[in-house]
Amino acid sequence: MEHALSPILFLILVIAFLAEYVDSSLGMGYGTTLTPILLLLGYEPMQVIPAVLLSELLTGILAGAFHHCLGNVELLPKNFSSLIRKEGLMSIFRQHLPLHLKIVLVISSCSILGTISAVILAVNIPALWLTIYIGTMVLTIGIVILLSSRKPLFFSWKRIVALGLVASFNKGMSGGGYGPVVTGGQLLAGVKGRNAVAITSMSEGLTCLVGVVLYFLTMEAIDWSLAPFLAVGSILSVPFAAFTVKYLKTRYLRLIIGVTTLILGIATLVKAFH
Repeated sequence: MEHALSPILFLILVIAFLAEYVDSSLGMGYGTTLTPILLLLGYEPMQVIPAVLLSELLTGILAGAFHHCLGNVELLPKNFSSLIRKEGLMSIFRQHLPLHLKIVLVISSCSILGTISAVILAVNIPALWLTIYIGTMVLTIGIVILLSSRKPLFFSWKRIVALGLVASFNKGMSGGGYGPVVTGGQLLAGVKGRNAVAITSMSEGLTCLVGVVLYFLTMEAIDWSLAPFLAVGSILSVPFAAFTVKYLKTRYLRLIIGVTTLILGIATLVKAFH
């Protein structure tokens, strides 16, 4: 397939923009929508997957920075500069690390264990049952979010660790099922909607870093020709998504996340049986 600037590649840039806008606004949907579209356009999996991971790495970290600057999440202490001068970086990690950054680090750390477990089990689980498992889990999370939409949920580190392991396991096994589990799971673990979206963006970016590094280490020749178009399209959408999260009321954001998670779960199950 030609990789010079063409209408198809411009279309890919636009699709990447829209997919990342949804992902950075709701904490899910980028790889889930973009990967199958690129495959349908005729690109090979080994052209698509590394490029998607690289673009998610860039946009995830950038989205986290925008969400932090707009107040959707707290990833650094408010007096970070003065703390660095007075107490040093190690003191900040020991005593002043914001809760939201702790959640990001826990979820990202779990990705290593979850991915290793996924690789070990991947050869032993039929693709059909894996798809059914992920679809059922995402559907269940969506239902629980909607049923508990008017109930206060209290923060739980146990649920944060569990969802980090499950989400990274899903991504390692199938390349999907990360965003819905992490974003929806955080809501059920007592994290507020806009915080959950921002944390998912940052966590998924750091998780994709592992995948990108592994591709560099394990493959001699990788076709990165799609990466610039995916990266530019998705990066352009990040500021718009961050502003959307900032100004969308929390109760509406939680409802939208619940409905979107429910739809993704149903779509995954329908795909499994067809």
